[in-house]
Amino acid sequence: MKKLISCEFNFDTVCVELKFSDGSMIAIDTIAVENEIADNMYQRSELDYLIYNDPITYAELILNGDPETYLKTVTEYKPLD
Repeated sequence: MKKLISCEFNFDTVCVELKFSDGSMIAIDTIAVENEIADNMYQRSELDYLIYNDPITYAELILNGDPETYLKTVTEYKPLD
């Protein structure tokens, strides 16, 4: 893989797609990721925010980071009383 050309969320495939200068492409299936690592609606909401607002950070988190630790750190879970 070479230089990253684009990174965007594709509504038709529900994937974050990364395209590189050498013609290669990575598609991250966001539904599969959510089913695997998100335990509740609050964690899914955090992932959705990244998907729609910052897909490059989402892709970096999924490919190079530790999404479980990230979600435990940033998710605020406040049960209804």
